[in-house]
Amino acid sequence: MPDKFDTSLPPFDRLSHQQQQALVDALDVAYYRVGDIIIDAEEAATQLYIIIKGSVEESSADGKEIYAHYTADDMFDVRSQLEHRSRHRYTALEDTLCYLLPRDLFVTFYQSNSQFSAYFDSNLARRQELLEEAQRQQNLAEFILTKVNDDNIQPCLVVPCDTDLKTVTEQMRSKGMDAALVKLNATPQYGIVTRTNLLHAVMLDNLSATTQVSQVATTPVISVNKGDFLFNAMLAMTRHKVKRVQVLDGGQVAGMLDLTQVLSLFSTHSHVLTLRIARAETIEELAMAASSQHRLVETLFNNGIHTLFVMELIATVNEQIIEKAFQLVVPQEMHNHCCFMVMGSEGRGEQILKTDQDNALIIQDGIDWPECQQVMEQLTHTLHQLGYPLCPGKVMVNNPKWVKHQSEWLHTISEYTQAGNEATMMELAILADSHAVAGNRALLAPLQAHLHQQLADQELLLATFTRPALKFSVPLTLFGKLKASKEGLDIKRGGVFPIVHGIRALALEHGIADNNTFQRIQQLENHKVLEPSTASNLSEALKLFIKLRLRQQLDHQTNGLHQQLNISYLSRTERDLLRHSLHVVKKFKEWLGYHYQIRD
Repeated sequence: MPDKFDTSLPPFDRLSHQQQQALVDALDVAYYRVGDIIIDAEEAATQLYIIIKGSVEESSADGKEIYAHYTADDMFDVRSQLEHRSRHRYTALEDTLCYLLPRDLFVTFYQSNSQFSAYFDSNLARRQELLEEAQRQQNLAEFILTKVNDDNIQPCLVVPCDTDLKTVTEQMRSKGMDAALVKLNATPQYGIVTRTNLLHAVMLDNLSATTQVSQVATTPVISVNKGDFLFNAMLAMTRHKVKRVQVLDGGQVAGMLDLTQVLSLFSTHSHVLTLRIARAETIEELAMAASSQHRLVETLFNNGIHTLFVMELIATVNEQIIEKAFQLVVPQEMHNHCCFMVMGSEGRGEQILKTDQDNALIIQDGIDWPECQQVMEQLTHTLHQLGYPLCPGKVMVNNPKWVKHQSEWLHTISEYTQAGNEATMMELAILADSHAVAGNRALLAPLQAHLHQQLADQELLLATFTRPALKFSVPLTLFGKLKASKEGLDIKRGGVFPIVHGIRALALEHGIADNNTFQRIQQLENHKVLEPSTASNLSEALKLFIKLRLRQQLDHQTNGLHQQLNISYLSRTERDLLRHSLHVVKKFKEWLGYHYQIRD
C-alpha cells in the first residue's frame, strides 16, 4: 500500500476518487535485479507494472529483436492485461523498482471508466485530448471557459432597412443601446449602424433625418454562434478589427457582443494590443506595442488556451505589426504598387513567438522605384527593431534576390521548375508558403496560381521536392526510445519539418491553396488523400511539437536553442505522447517515400 503514488498523473487522474483509493490500496512494490526477466513471452498476465526507478527492455521471446525501452513512470505491459498473455519478454536492464497493479482491478477500471480506457487507445488525438483536458482542469481560468450564452449576450435592436435615421436614433436612445442591426431587403444578411455612424451621417455628410438607415449601415456584420467560447468572439474582433459582433442561434439573431463587454471578461487584452498597433504613429510607439506580445503569448499559454487558438491569434497580431511597419516605412505612393509577403512559419500562420524574418517583395510591372533597395534596407532594420531576428539564409527584402517585379517572379518560378533540382525545389518550397500582409495583396495571387500549375501532377518534380522531408532521421532509437544529444532532441528537423514539408508537397500535388499546415491536412483528408486517422494523428503530433517547444522557450529552458527539447523536463505522459508522435512522423515518412517512389 504505497502512499507516494501520484494519482494526479494521467491516466490515473481519470479515475474517480473511490477508484483512486482502490488503486492505492491494491498496489504492491517489487524489486528486480539487472538481467531479471520480469515478464516472459506467453506468460499469463497477472499485473500491470509501473516503473518507480530503473529501466526495462521489451524484446521478442528469443531476445533477438528489441521493441522498446521503458524508464521511470512508464507502464508495461498494458496489452497483456486485455489479452491475458504477454506477447513479448520484459527484462530489467538495471536494478528496477516497480509498482504492481493487479490485472483484475485494471480491467475493472478499463471496463467501467471510458476516459481511463480511452487513454490506452492507439489514437494519438484522443490521448492528447485527455492530457489537455487534465491540464485545462488544473490551469484554465474561468474566463476562458465562459461561453456565449444568455448570461452575457446583450439585447439587440433590429430595424428594417427603410427606417429613417431619426427613428433609429430615438429607438437606440430609449433602449440605451449604441448600435443596431439593419435587416437588408431580399437577403438574410444584416448591416450594422452605430451612434458614431449616425453622428457622421448628419453632421459631416449632411444627410437629412429622413434618410433611410440602409444608406449608412456597414456590411458585413461579423458573427459568432451562441454556445461558442467568448475567446473566439475576441479572436473574431481582433482579426476583423471590429468592436461588435452579432450572436446567432440556429441562424437567427440572438443578440450582440461588444468589445468593452468582452474585454471586461478577459485578462489578456489582446484587442488592446491591436488597437495600440493601429494607433502607432512612429516606429518607437509600434515597438512599445509589439513588446507586450511575448507577455500575451505567455498569459494565454499558461492559462491553458488551446495551442491552435494561440497560434491563430498571434499570427493575426504579427500580421498587424508587420503591416504597420510597412505603412510607416514605405512611401504612401508605393503602397498600391507593391506587395510585401511573409513566408516560412509566418506565412503558414504557425508562428507563435517571433522567429527569423522570411519575407519578399513583389513590385507591380511597369513601376520604376529607384529608392526601393534603400527602403527595403530600412524595412528589414525596422522589423529587426520590432523583435524579428535577421534570417541567416538572407531570405529578406534587403536581399535583391527576394525583390522582383511580378513578371520577374513568374519567370523565376518557371526557371526553378525547369531546373528541377533539390536546391531550386527548396526555393519553391519557400515561395509555396507565401502570404501577403501589406501593400497590394492582389499581386501575389498570380504567383501562387503559377506555382501550383507548374507542380501539379508533376510526379518527378514532386519527388525531388519531397525528398528533403525524408532527409533527417526521426529522433528515435532502434528500440523506439527517444533519442537526444547533449543539446537536446531536435524537434524541428526530426518532427516538425517532415510533417510541414511532406504536407506542403501533397498540397501542391492536389492543387490545395491553403497555406496553413493544419488546414492543408484537413483538405487532404477531404480529398481522400489522407485517411482520417492519419490526418488526425499528424495534426495532433504537430500541435504537440509546437506546444512542447513553446513551453520550453517560455520557461527559458532551451538556453536559446529554439528547436532543441530537453526531454528531462517532460512528464511521463508527455514523453509517452512525444514518442508516439515521433512514430507517427516515422510512419508518415515511410508513406511519403512509397507515394513518391523515393528510394534512397
